[in-house]
Amino acid sequence: MAQYANSEVLVETQWLADHLKDPNIRIVEVDMSPDPFEQAHIPGALFWNVFQDIVSADLSMNLQPVAIEKLLSRSGITPETTVVAYGSYPGTGAWVFWLLKFFGHEKVYVLNGGYQKWVAENRPLAPELSNYEATAYKAKSPDTSLRVLQPEVLAALTKPNCAILDVRTEAEYKGEIFATEPPKENERGGHIPGAVHIEHTQAMHEDGTYKSVEALQKLYGNQGITADKTIFPYCAIGARSAGTWFVLTQLLGYPNVRNYDGSWNQWSRLPDVPIES
Repeated sequence: MAQYANSEVLVETQWLADHLKDPNIRIVEVDMSPDPFEQAHIPGALFWNVFQDIVSADLSMNLQPVAIEKLLSRSGITPETTVVAYGSYPGTGAWVFWLLKFFGHEKVYVLNGGYQKWVAENRPLAPELSNYEATAYKAKSPDTSLRVLQPEVLAALTKPNCAILDVRTEAEYKGEIFATEPPKENERGGHIPGAVHIEHTQAMHEDGTYKSVEALQKLYGNQGITADKTIFPYCAIGARSAGTWFVLTQLLGYPNVRNYDGSWNQWSRLPDVPIES
């Protein structure tokens, strides 16, 4: 079987188990609630709260350098630290990968299978919280080639060499579920016209590990999501689509993929953009 384009971006559970005591590694769990983490987590892991540490009150990602500098400094991370990311939700680690790469952090990896695979293998869990000495992290200039803004997505609707990829659930794609429930602030339901729908979880096995190159090429290629196109994935707030960006760029090696992090949270509230359902 073919190897991933950048297979080194994934670490397996056994590798992490062998490196739990490495002082140069920070293990980061990202989730919406700290409650499960405070009960049991991978030993040595730190917790990042989606709504307090990464996403702003309006559900947009906080991509201000000062915000990421504060978060990484609090976590005892320096530019030389190896970060291994995971979450209970499939694809969370890949979202963190995109986020840290956006700010130029070089040593960031995704735990293949995440928390669910770690638990399924009966690996050790810890209730105690970890504390690390704070640093003074200085982020690099944002890598704007990793994201696409709404005007360019709108312009792409008429470009045959561009593909817009909706990675939400089918119910979201059809407009049956909204970014916020109940919908507020003029949010409309549906999807961007012409968007191809491939739910982000289809890139993974049931145990949370990523499918083979051959399976991924078939999954995306059969629906016209091919390496010769410019691809703009989106979801509700840009997190799941960041995970798909990871699959397409890091695992398949697609050269022209940019995450629309504004996603449906932004598009659906704009009065003058087209919507299908």
